[in-house]
Amino acid sequence: MTVRAFYDRWPQYNARLSQQIARLGPAELALRPESGHWPIWAIVGHVAGTRVYWLCHVLGEAGMETTPFADPEQGWEDDLANPRGADELVDALGATFAIVETALDRWTPEMLGVEFERPYGDERQVHTRASVLQRLLTHEAYHDGEISLILGLHGIEAIDLWHQLR
Repeated sequence: MTVRAFYDRWPQYNARLSQQIARLGPAELALRPESGHWPIWAIVGHVAGTRVYWLCHVLGEAGMETTPFADPEQGWEDDLANPRGADELVDALGATFAIVETALDRWTPEMLGVEFERPYGDERQVHTRASVLQRLLTHEAYHDGEISLILGLHGIEAIDLWHQLR
C-alpha cells in the first residue's frame, strides 16, 4: 500500500489550479492584491518550484531535471522582470506534479516517518516525509486561496479546488 490513498484529491487540486491558470492572459497573470506583493504568475511559479525544492533538494527524490527548477538558486518568482505565461506555468505545474505523483505512488506509510536534515541558516532542521507532504499540500492550498482572492478582487472566477473533474 502506498500513501496515494491519503492524498487522493491532490491531483484534482493541481488540475483545477492548472485549468484556471490556462485561462488567464498576461494581464490577469500580472494581477496583484496590492503593490509590493507577487503577481499571480510569480505565486504559481513559487508553488511549482517549492515542490522541487522540498521533494528533490531536501528529500532527494528524482525528477528535478525534467522541470524548469533544477537550480534552486534560480527561482522564477525572484525574477519579476521576466513574467511567465500561462502555457509555461501550466507546464511547470505538470512537470513538478509528476514528482509529487511518483512520491505518492512509491512511498508507503512506513516511509513517512523517515527523517531528513535540512540546513536552514545556522541551524539544522529535521523533517519527515509526512511533514513535507503536509507542508506542500497546505502551502499549495494557501497560495490557491491567495490566487482566488486576487482573481475575485478583479471580478474573475476563483479556483474551485473541490469541484469534481470528469
